[in-house]
Amino acid sequence: MTKHTILCVDDEIDNVDALERLFRKQFTVLKATSGKEALDILAKNPGPVSLIITDQRMPEMTGVEFLEKTLNSHPDTVRILLTGYTDLESVIMAVNKGQIFRYLTKPWDPVDLGNTVERAVEHYNLGQELKKKNADLAKALDELKSLDVAKSNFMILINHELKTPLTSILSFSSLLAESNLNDEDKLMVNRISKSADKLKNLVDDVLLVVRAETNQLKIEKQSVAFNQFDEGLGKDVTDLINKKQQRLTSKLEPLNVQADVRLIKQVVQRLIHNAAKFGDEASEIQLESLRSGNCLRFLVSNKGPQLPASVISKITKPFYIDEDVMHHSSGTGLGLTICQSILKSHQSQLQFKNTDQGVMVFFELPLG
Repeated sequence: MTKHTILCVDDEIDNVDALERLFRKQFTVLKATSGKEALDILAKNPGPVSLIITDQRMPEMTGVEFLEKTLNSHPDTVRILLTGYTDLESVIMAVNKGQIFRYLTKPWDPVDLGNTVERAVEHYNLGQELKKKNADLAKALDELKSLDVAKSNFMILINHELKTPLTSILSFSSLLAESNLNDEDKLMVNRISKSADKLKNLVDDVLLVVRAETNQLKIEKQSVAFNQFDEGLGKDVTDLINKKQQRLTSKLEPLNVQADVRLIKQVVQRLIHNAAKFGDEASEIQLESLRSGNCLRFLVSNKGPQLPASVISKITKPFYIDEDVMHHSSGTGLGLTICQSILKSHQSQLQFKNTDQGVMVFFELPLG
């Protein structure tokens, strides 16, 4: 382990030698008999100096004046002032101008001085560790800023470079579908349109998540009472519910909440889709809201398999797909991530609870 370097300064050579004998086993000791000589030693010494011990009363330059001159060149160095005088003015100057760690009077007690030096070196080590951690934090902050820029650039790229050709594909496939085609051509055009629609939905979902995570999602809150959510269900959701012979029942309190209507409807409709997807055949999907303190709690529950704790901790993360839960990998794993991102912008979050019959998902919005 590299020894710490300390600098001892006193116009009395015997005092400097005494300090060297006291600390040479623990530290590398540099010596000077004047402030000017000490400054020359610091200028010639490229390595860090952990501690300076200096006398106050010296000719040409006082200890405080010397310490003040070292602040720019050695800002991290810890400073101890020794003096045979205990006038208050010297103490004040030492603290304010020299930024000393400790003030000791002569003749010093070797044990007290040794303990003080050990604490001073510990103080130096802590300062260096803090400096390194601050540098690491600054680096991490720069990386986060770069990541935010990358996310913004990614949004621009997706908006222009992907959505523009997608729009063309959807437009021309629509025109083709209206033309005179044989059955085989119609089938191919239909598959092109479905694939393009699926890709467009994926692009829109990714953009929504990125906007929410970069605080660019536009929120238009208003006071609103949600009376129903099933009127905007997509055809794929209603087809799934009908195919599995499920029933969707609603019991909603007519209480106003502060929310973005469009976004909260999207959250609930996605939760209904999930409930239908993983619910049992011919089962009931329950949608309800009830007052919870100063909030209104929205709940969606289904009858079906419960969620393992390991899945609950991951299920809202982007692109999470679990074969044991989903039974197949037809989704992108973004549905619940989008719900969580939207709710985060409303200072809320999804919560999951296993029930005796299946799974309940809920969130809360403030009344108003």
